[in-house]
Amino acid sequence: MEKSKIAVLIPCYNESKTIKKVVEDYKKALPNADIYVYDNNSTDNTDEIAKEAGAIVKYEYKQGKGNVIRSMFRQIDADCYLMVDGDDTYPADNAKEMCDLVLEGKADMVIGDRLSSTYFTENKRPFHNFGNRIVRFLINFLFKNKVKDIMTGYRAFSREFVKGYPVLSKGFEIETEMTIHAVDKNYKLVEIPVTYRDRPEGSVSKLNTYSDGFRVLKTIAILFKEYKPLMFFNLIALVLLIISCVLQVPIFSEYIKTGLVPRFPTLIVANILLVMALLLFVTGLILQVIAKKHKETYELLMNLMYKR
Repeated sequence: MEKSKIAVLIPCYNESKTIKKVVEDYKKALPNADIYVYDNNSTDNTDEIAKEAGAIVKYEYKQGKGNVIRSMFRQIDADCYLMVDGDDTYPADNAKEMCDLVLEGKADMVIGDRLSSTYFTENKRPFHNFGNRIVRFLINFLFKNKVKDIMTGYRAFSREFVKGYPVLSKGFEIETEMTIHAVDKNYKLVEIPVTYRDRPEGSVSKLNTYSDGFRVLKTIAILFKEYKPLMFFNLIALVLLIISCVLQVPIFSEYIKTGLVPRFPTLIVANILLVMALLLFVTGLILQVIAKKHKETYELLMNLMYKR
């Protein structure tokens, strides 16, 4: 019986301080796996160090983690894909367990949950901790799920997920996007607590707390609109409806008492808001039908792909 192929995917940008150890650790944990390092325009010889450590080195010249993941998913064929950062923050102890869950058909995505383990004590950047909590709350609230760690870079994937996942993000918001995609398309998700350790001295994070945090929140808003259009537009419509009612109540109250409408501009604005609320409600209904059809088309395409 042919052995299942495992590919370890390591996106890298200037990780010369840690990449040798990461490659060696995962070669020991998964001796039969292919270790791929995708260099994303590093200037510190990350690629040469990775080659010397025994990794298969490839290059992605479009900057951004999302662009790297897109190339990895398109170019590499395997039965199980293990994605890990090149900064040595994720020990290889859980690698085999994560891959076994995928290969045994128990999960399409295994999420290495840092937040239930050592993340909040090891990570010395308080705004990162706060941002992780905010993103987790928003995703679980909006998409009715209970994922504990939305933004972890330590994940294992099935071939079905990788080849059916349309990567749209360019940067660090990629983890948020793939989590929402998995939840929306009803993939089997399994979370296991993993040990997290902060970067070693001399290794610098490429994640900008504010600009990348804003991109993540923007991605959540866009994906909320695209995956849950009825709820998205209904929320906006509800706000406009409430404002319209607040403006109209005193006008109608005064009209009942005196028979006069002294504030025509306010009445006009209130009615415009009411019409906008109705239009947004109808827009949400139409887009919800389209989103459902897209989901049906996606399932049919996946069925066709696995018949070949």
